Amino acid sequence: MVEPEELVPDSGAVFTFGKSKFAENIPSKFWLKNDIPAYLSCGDEHTALITGNNKLYMFGSNNWGQLGLGSKTTINKPTCVKALKPEKVKFAACGRNHTLVYTEEGNVYAAGGNSEGQLGLGDTEERTTFHLVSFFTSQYKIKQLSAGSNTSAALTEDGDLFMWGDNSEGQIGLADESNVCVPCQVVIGKPISWISCGYYHSAFVTTEGELYTFGEPENGKLGLSPEQLKNHRIPQLVLGIPGKVNQVACGGGHTVVLTEEEVYTFGLGQFGQLGLGTFIFETSQPKVIKHLQNQKIRYIACGENHTALIS
Repeated sequence: MVEPEELVPDSGAVFTFGKSKFAENIPSKFWLKNDIPAYLSCGDEHTALITGNNKLYMFGSNNWGQLGLGSKTTINKPTCVKALKPEKVKFAACGRNHTLVYTEEGNVYAAGGNSEGQLGLGDTEERTTFHLVSFFTSQYKIKQLSAGSNTSAALTEDGDLFMWGDNSEGQIGLADESNVCVPCQVVIGKPISWISCGYYHSAFVTTEGELYTFGEPENGKLGLSPEQLKNHRIPQLVLGIPGKVNQVACGGGHTVVLTEEEVYTFGLGQFGQLGLGTFIFETSQPKVIKHLQNQKIRYIACGENHTALIS
């Protein structure tokens, strides 16, 4: 049922839908009083919302303390993280069971599961409140944060990429390490402009518009040739995408790429997540979504088995 327009205020509305352990599989909505939503990040079963007034609200599953509220109680309604109120929160990244936050003061905070060191705090103990990642001093101006299953990434304005957490499949690009619990720089000799952590694979875009992928090699989700797959633990250049790449999004078993003109997808497709009009099991060749060729797409995102685009 569509609400009559006069019942929906001009601003401050957040709409949610989908199945989770704590909510029914029905659409719902809520309004922020005297504030507007500015930034959203969804993890496996938890969500971070940042408002126009730079407040951080968290809700959802909390079995690892990933909401950063000091407990492990599931939270069904958006709850403000009061501990971060003195700072203005700019953006956040929600992984499977951890959360990363960046503030206007230049601080990175982390909370939640930490079995692989994905909080970047130098150990593998979980945290139920947001802890400062002391590695990132004010000299690092963070442009983007990303979080995967048990991985984390921070990209600076200067194009430097730092990753930490689980590297069992090479998904933080550090070759032979099994996991690292402090941020480590991933260097390819070029500045980087965009990062995305999937479940067990990752991808980034260089400022020149090249795409690199790394991590779990199965199902074609790296878009690499069999020869390149031998080196899947270090970032490999994806060939076969004409044009300059602007963004990449990694899902559970698939990857979506936005160039200046088109959208390409590869990897698992059995749920239709490649957007190619088929339920093809997998493809390792980047394929253009012809259906979108007249649309100007400006943002792409993936869940585990689905894809969303904003035109």
